[in-house]
Amino acid sequence: MPLFSVDYRFKDEPRNHRFELNQPELSASDAAMHLLELHFGDSENSLIMPNADALPDEITEQAGQLGLTDIHVTPGSTDASLR
Repeated sequence: MPLFSVDYRFKDEPRNHRFELNQPELSASDAAMHLLELHFGDSENSLIMPNADALPDEITEQAGQLGLTDIHVTPGSTDASLR
């Protein structure tokens, strides 16, 4: 499966997370959704998460309101031996 490196800021602190996903590309808004799930997925308040039919700009805006900003995706290798 493809590996994606995501650089972002969470509450103004630089962070990086790698996602191994069964998809050929990862947009910044899709990465924002994964980061929302990563940081807030176990939150009791489900209102934090965007609706399933949210547009990419709405997802990015919601992420920004919760402190997830400057999201940049870099595709990585699909070869597990290179990790």
